[in-house]
Amino acid sequence: MTTNSAPSAYFDAAPGAYDDADGRDEQFEVPYFWRGPFARETYREFGYILTSLFTAIIGFVWTLPLFAAGVGTVMTFLGLPVLALLLAGARGLGAVERGRVARQLGVRLAAPRPVQPARDGFWARITGQLCDPAGWKAVAYHVVMLPWHVFSFVLTVVLWAVGLALALLPAYNWVFPTYTNRPGAQLFNYTVNGVQHDYYLSHFWQVGGASLVGILLLFVTARVTHLLTNVSRGAAWALLRG
Repeated sequence: MTTNSAPSAYFDAAPGAYDDADGRDEQFEVPYFWRGPFARETYREFGYILTSLFTAIIGFVWTLPLFAAGVGTVMTFLGLPVLALLLAGARGLGAVERGRVARQLGVRLAAPRPVQPARDGFWARITGQLCDPAGWKAVAYHVVMLPWHVFSFVLTVVLWAVGLALALLPAYNWVFPTYTNRPGAQLFNYTVNGVQHDYYLSHFWQVGGASLVGILLLFVTARVTHLLTNVSRGAAWALLRG
């Protein structure tokens, strides 16, 4: 069972109502774009992206060496217990990921059924584990999601950092002329024919314009954060649910 992950599910309609042509009262809902930076769900998604880098590394480090060792020794039958261990661990890490997706992304996924061997015995349990589709899907999840989580982490951190730095520029731009030999924050510099050209944000209209750009970037970043986590929602739904 999944909960609705659409933006409208994250926020209650804004206060205020209007009468339509039929005289019915309807609530006016502020578009998601303008609510994103102020919603706690946005920061839950941001927290999910930050922590996903570390959980993805753990999952990948668990999966790849055991898979290589198991496949490399499968002809001697020693690889079968290794692969069974791989699948059991991947299942456990998948359960942790389902919990994170439920708490931080608002999507609750049913757990796969436990592995039930056809009969008792060591090799029967190994065979049952190897025939577990949920385990193999969890392995695939931990492999394919590492690049995505790295990309999401880098993009999100850069966007939030740049947006905040620009939005708050009026609060700290005075530091540059006071404690350095620069008239303001340096935007860029280049050299042409041995002559260096520097551009600084020193005038109030420059600082104010940069701050407005930063504020707009924060709204865009909140939306980008949601779109990035939608991919994670879809991957978890496809590979980790029962």
